[in-house]
Amino acid sequence: MDRTTCSLPPEFWSSPPVSAALACCDMPALLDRVRRAHGWTQSDLAAAVGYSQSWVSKVLRGVQPLTVDQVRELSRRLGIPAGLLRLGDAGGDDPTNRRDFGKAVALALLPVPGRTPVDETTAATLTAITGGQRRLDATTPARDLVRGVVAHVELAGRLYALAGDGPPAAGIAAALSEAAGLAAWLHADMLDIGSARTYYRLAVDRARRAGHDLLAAYMLGSLAAFEIDVDDPALGLAHAAEARRWLGPHPHPAPQAWLRAIEALGHATARRDERSATRALLAAERAVEAAPPAAPPWPWVFPFGAAKLAGYRALVAVRLDRPDQALAAFAESAAGGAAAPKQRAAVMLEVATAVRQDGVRRRDPDRVDEAFRMAGEALTAGLTYASERIVQRARRFRREHAGPVTESVREFDDRLGVTFG
Repeated sequence: MDRTTCSLPPEFWSSPPVSAALACCDMPALLDRVRRAHGWTQSDLAAAVGYSQSWVSKVLRGVQPLTVDQVRELSRRLGIPAGLLRLGDAGGDDPTNRRDFGKAVALALLPVPGRTPVDETTAATLTAITGGQRRLDATTPARDLVRGVVAHVELAGRLYALAGDGPPAAGIAAALSEAAGLAAWLHADMLDIGSARTYYRLAVDRARRAGHDLLAAYMLGSLAAFEIDVDDPALGLAHAAEARRWLGPHPHPAPQAWLRAIEALGHATARRDERSATRALLAAERAVEAAPPAAPPWPWVFPFGAAKLAGYRALVAVRLDRPDQALAAFAESAAGGAAAPKQRAAVMLEVATAVRQDGVRRRDPDRVDEAFRMAGEALTAGLTYASERIVQRARRFRREHAGPVTESVREFDDRLGVTFG
């Protein structure tokens, strides 16, 4: 590449990314665009502008500030039209212009420039980021992931505000809803109940603003499951009923099965209403059987099939004080291999609670040992993934045990003691 030939075609300067960099005087972005347009390395760019490669690297990374004179020099050597940067002639420069340019450069280095454009690709980009964060949740502690997710929610919120009433607004609102739902889930896993509820409500509101009925139903269903989980099953049932209304008259079987399973758990938790819980579970089973083999509609990322429904059946059986049914359903759920580790651990602790109560009632120490072995496995998962929700439930499981202290109980106490260190 002949680095002495720095001219670029006129259409280069009017391309969207270059225009955006020129508009906010983002010199690092502009220099990198010029470098890539020529096919240069950083060393090539350094040779073209007459500076060292390390200096150019710092400029491109935004850690080397530039004076107005340096910007003029770089522009001249690279053939950047000075008028596009609104620099004027060197003789007409004054301290006010220097300060204004310095402010523009500082703004350009912010993570989200004040004039960030939004277009038809913005929503898809935001959704892809949330999808990656969702996948990380399976193997990453919530406290390690939550800051990035919250920052992503805030970014999506700013982009949504920038969209105004324009065509991209609905798609960005939907992407913001999904991101807020993930933030809610992570805060729930950290036992930050107030923040979890706030993010769930934001997720529901933005789904409605997006005009996406299925997404609104998903977020309402998630909020329903959350409220049931934090011991407000009546409110959870109300949210689940509202979510089903958002599904419409001919819903896809997967979301229908999921919401019916949540309702079954709500009925079993609220009033130990076995009839209503059984009716809801049967409706969920029919929906699972009718579900096509294809992937469920977005935002359902994973299919809701027989294994996941078995997990709900286990939870319902626990609430109805049916430990043997709970164990059988949990075994079916585990065999399906569908549940994420933290979710499986939460169900396992519920089943362990029912088995322990049954063992105490029957005065059967083997049954109690079985319960504590299950709880120990769940605790291991909670500690491995730093899930405050799971560890707190393990503590509660131990506090509620008033029976004999067997070897399994002592081993569990040893494991649980580690969490206080």
